Amino acid sequence: HAILDSAYICHLGFVADGAPVVLPTIYARVGSRLYVHGSTGSRPLRGASGEQGMPVCVTVTQVDALVLTKSAFNHSVNFRSVVAHGTAYQVTDPEELDVALAALVDHAVPGRSAEVRPANPKELAATAVIRLELDEVSAKTRADGAGDDPEDADLPYWSGLIPVTTVHGTPEPHPGSTVPLPAHLRGYPR
Repeated sequence: HAILDSAYICHLGFVADGAPVVLPTIYARVGSRLYVHGSTGSRPLRGASGEQGMPVCVTVTQVDALVLTKSAFNHSVNFRSVVAHGTAYQVTDPEELDVALAALVDHAVPGRSAEVRPANPKELAATAVIRLELDEVSAKTRADGAGDDPEDADLPYWSGLIPVTTVHGTPEPHPGSTVPLPAHLRGYPR
């Protein structure tokens, strides 16, 4: 679950009107369930609203380094990825929806859902969440160094890794905001 818990965006794949569609969106994991955010008018939510649900594929990828070698052929990327397949269903139970919406907010900033106004009825009517049981899941990673061929060892080209990281900046208040930075944001990131 570490890969799922470390990223912010997933890609949700499904078939709509006979054509494959892939959409980036936010998500959160709660136990063995993945919750994916959407709007009530979106295609994946309409497809997942029935009793049969909707077949989906969800992917998450984190890039950790660019791998540069002495030959163009051996260049690569170090990464961590998850692919989950299954049937997604729209969350309709109000209690489960509350849990899912809080998890979506807290996935990005732990504790944030307790520090903001809850969704009002108009916002709830426009928001939908789908649920995917994490039953069919695979992970793939690459964490190796540069794989130069032995015959390239003496070539005058640099090889090695260029680390790729996500860096969170200092929180910036909204213009006109007079509320001091809350405790859960001090020392952010997660």
